[in-house]
Amino acid sequence: MESRQGDEADPLASRLAAAERMARTAGNKARAFFLARDTLIPELKSASQDLVSEADRTVEAWLRRAIRRRFPQDGIVGEEEAATEGSSGFVWVIDPIDGTMPFLVGQPNWTVSIGIARGDAPVVGVVYAPMLRECYSAMEGGGARLNGHLVTMNPDWTVASTTIGFGATQKADPGEAGAFVEALYREGGVLFRVGSGALMLAYVAANRIAGYYDPKLHCWDCWAGMILVREAGGVATFDGDLSRPGPIWAGNRRVHDQLRRLSRAAP
Repeated sequence: MESRQGDEADPLASRLAAAERMARTAGNKARAFFLARDTLIPELKSASQDLVSEADRTVEAWLRRAIRRRFPQDGIVGEEEAATEGSSGFVWVIDPIDGTMPFLVGQPNWTVSIGIARGDAPVVGVVYAPMLRECYSAMEGGGARLNGHLVTMNPDWTVASTTIGFGATQKADPGEAGAFVEALYREGGVLFRVGSGALMLAYVAANRIAGYYDPKLHCWDCWAGMILVREAGGVATFDGDLSRPGPIWAGNRRVHDQLRRLSRAAP
């Protein structure tokens, strides 16, 4: 059994190391389902593209057991099960498969997302994309990494420098979504979408896209990605919390502010 004394000496580092191991193991379990996805029977949650499968439930259940064994005093918030309270001040915010639709149709752009909150702020994040063999990780004050290599965001980019991630789903207001797209293109921006909010935030941190906007996201979709962006030198603002969804804007300071302005272009 691993020492709890080390956890107390450096609680963030111990949780980051554990989160990375759990994300990789959970990713391997999800990958096995992915390779046998024809046997899965997806169920509707709220819209025709808002789905859940046995893979989501099984992987989240495994993650919850692993977290409770390793950090029994920590709370857990996840997409598929009710939240559990803790007494340590730390809360794990987990999405077993972020990008269920890409997962179910055979696209590789889905992830395991594990964020850790202390109070109301994300302090640790891991986004693991098993099919892409990429693990993004960050800890407050420790920088952001992709497969162990530090990543730093380009401070000079604008919304026109490269593509912008957009996360509006079928549940978004069509008028608001369309107004944002029109406003973005008028400023020279181009949309990018992969179906996983966690992966798009990781791409912001790694300079693969200039920014990301989603009009309504849940904490388990973005908690890990927010700390990635911040530790890579960017800004991520989420107007939701651990119990309530909300919009999110992310990028360097200039892009973040441009996206906030453009998202207000709705009629």
